[in-house]
Amino acid sequence: MLKKIPADAVRLGMYLHALEGSWLSHPFWKSEFIVDDPEDLLRLRQSGLTAVWIDTRKGADVADQAVVLSAPASVSPPEAPIVPAVTRCSARDELQRAARLLSRSKKAITELFNEARLGNAINVEGCLPLVADISDSLARNSSVLIGLARLKHRDEYTYMHSVAVCALMISLSRQLGLDEATVREAGLAGLLHDVGKMLMPLDVLNKPGGLTDAEFTVMRSHPERGHALLIAAGTLPESALDVCLHHHEKFDGSGYPHRLQGEAISLFARMGAVCDVYDAITSNRPYKKAWSPAESLARMAQWTGHFDTRVFHAFVRSVGIYPLGSLVRLESGRLGVVIDQHPEKLTEPLVRVFFSAKAKAPIQQLDLDLSRRGANDRIVGREDPAQWGFSNLDDFWR
Repeated sequence: MLKKIPADAVRLGMYLHALEGSWLSHPFWKSEFIVDDPEDLLRLRQSGLTAVWIDTRKGADVADQAVVLSAPASVSPPEAPIVPAVTRCSARDELQRAARLLSRSKKAITELFNEARLGNAINVEGCLPLVADISDSLARNSSVLIGLARLKHRDEYTYMHSVAVCALMISLSRQLGLDEATVREAGLAGLLHDVGKMLMPLDVLNKPGGLTDAEFTVMRSHPERGHALLIAAGTLPESALDVCLHHHEKFDGSGYPHRLQGEAISLFARMGAVCDVYDAITSNRPYKKAWSPAESLARMAQWTGHFDTRVFHAFVRSVGIYPLGSLVRLESGRLGVVIDQHPEKLTEPLVRVFFSAKAKAPIQQLDLDLSRRGANDRIVGREDPAQWGFSNLDDFWR
């Protein structure tokens, strides 16, 4: 038997048949499931939903018939154990989970984009589990998935770039203090922002050298073509359509396709512009070697008029002043690689020191948590790995 009850009246063991409202108004990518996890119960209570439908043939019934709607949604339920939705963990503990998630993500986004290339409609509902999983990984550790996504192979860039931008959009949204429904919306927008590239000629999309003027004109059409493709899907929030269309706009009005300027560019599109560029320049491309994360942030900071300054500063805080994999010089003269972030002390990450800049020689590796009292060292600047001949810095943390 189906019953409509207040969301606050849901208990462990109940079978949820339907959730009131759109998927953006609740934290679940599925609408029918048995509530057997206290974490899911907590998420439901924090979601803002007022009512749900339960199926008493498949799960527990309400103990008090008075709570079955039409009863007011403010009925106070008995106390339930409060557990954190996601528990933060170290980079080391999240590494394998994030790697498995990226492997699944690659398969899912490849299938999704191949359907787009064939002219089929985008399956929005199929994107939601992926966005939810990426969101949870970043809540456990905000650095690892973003760091791993940066290490994509050149031949998988087009697909994994979308996964990386999804993760960066989620991280940036949280840094900006947006609510979790909006965070998920931003993640979906990031995942789909480049779908128009699936409609580009493959010889242009994968060209190993610079594009001719004619080829560049073709590539510049991908936001509008992707926008049309997403409109055809029919179930996407306006923000996802807008990011797809306007993630190449620049704050000074010199971008494309509509040369929008300043606040005329939506917040989501301004966020998408930063996330899109950062992943592009930190990834190996067919025609360009990647820049290091710290170098990329430094260069982006110098591009006057490209980004919204407020959004860019929030982005730097979200990935860390010294992102995972950055080569840094310490006051002691040692060089080290950032292997984990401190969420509240951006200039004091966990660093694996391995080289003496003074002696120009390797030293015994040591993990140094600069945020701990008594660390007796600090970062004095970033270093260019190429100038030191280091080509395998990411092996230190992954």
